[in-house]
Amino acid sequence: MRTCSFLIVAMLGAACASPRPHDPVTTDPASVDPTHPAALAEATFESAGSSLNGIVYLAQGAGPHPTAILLHGLPGYERNLDLAQAIRRAGFNVVFFHYRGAWGSGGDFAFDHALQDVAATIDQVRDPGFAATHRVDPERIALVGHSMGGFLALTVASDEPAVRCVASLAGANLGAAGQGASPEQAAAFARQIDGWTGPLAGTSGAALVREVTQNAERYDTIRRVSAFAGRPVLLVAGTRDRTTPVAVAHDPLVRAFEEAGATQLTQVVLDTDHAFSSHRIALARAVVDWLTTACR
Repeated sequence: MRTCSFLIVAMLGAACASPRPHDPVTTDPASVDPTHPAALAEATFESAGSSLNGIVYLAQGAGPHPTAILLHGLPGYERNLDLAQAIRRAGFNVVFFHYRGAWGSGGDFAFDHALQDVAATIDQVRDPGFAATHRVDPERIALVGHSMGGFLALTVASDEPAVRCVASLAGANLGAAGQGASPEQAAAFARQIDGWTGPLAGTSGAALVREVTQNAERYDTIRRVSAFAGRPVLLVAGTRDRTTPVAVAHDPLVRAFEEAGATQLTQVVLDTDHAFSSHRIALARAVVDWLTTACR
């Protein structure tokens, strides 16, 4: 297991960086491929009869390129699109989309719907027609998820061997939350969700709390670590995270991977909050270096 605990940001480059002709985290490529330039493409993905709004960050070059599917959290105020740009500069395509019922995508939002949406998007990204049009290598797919997106990435990838590697950034463990929440905590979470009426459609705080409670075991990411034997996994956490605290969400998952004999686990702890607000470059460094070494 690789452990990079970066409480001092200056340590990042020396601890985990690898040699590269240019630094995709902080600099643009030295030259542009005029035939296959980097580009932004609109995309629509289909899941259970609903259309999901998405975009594709196309890496320059003929490819085919490894492709990262970037999964946002609940409701998705932090979309991490700065990571998408850095990942693309590193030679990966990046696919970003909104789940059913989120930010204008069709259908109703639910955690199970989001899980299905991720699986459906993986299938469509790997489809030969989509892959040819977007210069995708269908055998090199990574999931990179933040908060609820980390839960989705680990849960879906545990059932999808086609996913080459998985990153969970301040990832939530909805199953553990469902098993350990007091009635007061559940009610507070429901009220918080009800405040997000704009981004989410077709649901309510009470409905989502009920879904988590009813699926507590199935939503427990710790129960899924055995599925990642031989696959690279990146876990990133923030010491000042009050939404998915290190001691509650990160440390137990790391211990579960260690107990399962994980040999390709990388963990990074940054001195920042749930959205990595003060350490965006450090976050990009951790993700890009992991993708270009462990996941390439």
